Amino acid sequence: MPQTDSIPATSEADRIGQLAETGERMIDRLRQKAFLPESRKGLLVRYGIAEAAQHLGCSTNRIRMAEEDGRLPPPQPSENGRRPGYSIDDLLTMRAVLGASPARDTDDKPAIIAVQNFKGGVGKSTVTTHLAHYFAVQGYKVLVVDCDSQATTTTLFGFNPHFNISREETLYPYLSIDPTQADLLYAVKPTPWPNVDLIPSNLELFDVEYELAASGADGTSVLATRFRKLKQGLADLARGYDIVLLDPPPALGTISLAVMQAANALLVPLAATTPDFCSTVQFLSMMDQVIHQLRSAGISVDYDFCRLICSKFDANDPSHAMVQQIMEQTFGPALLPVPILESAEISHASLRMMTVYELDRPIGTAKTHKRCRSNLDEAMAQVEQLVRRGWGRPALLREMGDAA
Repeated sequence: MPQTDSIPATSEADRIGQLAETGERMIDRLRQKAFLPESRKGLLVRYGIAEAAQHLGCSTNRIRMAEEDGRLPPPQPSENGRRPGYSIDDLLTMRAVLGASPARDTDDKPAIIAVQNFKGGVGKSTVTTHLAHYFAVQGYKVLVVDCDSQATTTTLFGFNPHFNISREETLYPYLSIDPTQADLLYAVKPTPWPNVDLIPSNLELFDVEYELAASGADGTSVLATRFRKLKQGLADLARGYDIVLLDPPPALGTISLAVMQAANALLVPLAATTPDFCSTVQFLSMMDQVIHQLRSAGISVDYDFCRLICSKFDANDPSHAMVQQIMEQTFGPALLPVPILESAEISHASLRMMTVYELDRPIGTAKTHKRCRSNLDEAMAQVEQLVRRGWGRPALLREMGDAA
């Protein structure tokens, strides 16, 4: 008689592993199509002289005069004899020569910003990566730390977490119960952006959560040690940067708690929907409870600023406008006034594992790209001004000008 209770050769649970493997192979194929032949992203974006002058807060004449008198090298012409525009490296050189660097003074502490919300799908990693690239365009030196084992931010920076990143290249060797690294320098990787570095992540970083959960009766002291250790490690590393951006997991776990304590500023993205609003309120309530518990355990938590930013906002959706009004009434000035608009340009760039700041040409229409880029600049600038206010520095004016 046939056995009706036998276990099939491949159970539905076993298929999960197969799906993961085929999914990783597809990600690798997408990566090879999206990135350069050596499987690393290249930065092809260029800026015309008018846009370069706007970023530097000077006139086009000043740039031309510096090129004419030899202080700045002019962009090498392309094969057809046209000027190809300026690269990010060129802009950084211009800033150094023309005295247009926005970098912090040595007495100013680096901004260590956690981009956090326990609700998934709010665009946390997308906001983090766009914010990093915005700061890079403006001339700041940036470190991005991917603390999320899902590693979306790592992927957006051109690394395949499964194939390119080992556990020893993540935060794991520093935060594990049996650490093999005494500082975080080992994990810092360069990116295609000359002024942006990355500490990557992969799925194995989640092992830290398992280890600390199984740490036994002395778990509380172990946790406190890890919290202080991450804060100290990031503080030491941050001395070489203007901005440090932390992308923690969308859950209240050990790593999220450590990130909350290590940061000196908090940015909370949320979408303009009722479920996201309700979830974010719960997140803030949970944060408040955790902060009080950490403080009672002698673990200091404080922020230079704590702001919410509405992400994925559809200006043509009446329900979004209604929820945004509710958020304004609820959060007041803690809600940044300029939301990040929902845009096909962001979605199309993400499909290519890029941000809008990396696009060398519009994916959709030129009008859509310009509107999206303008909105991102305005939304990201809100965070920049908060950072500069913390340094006691004035807001930067980046208006076009014709005077030398």
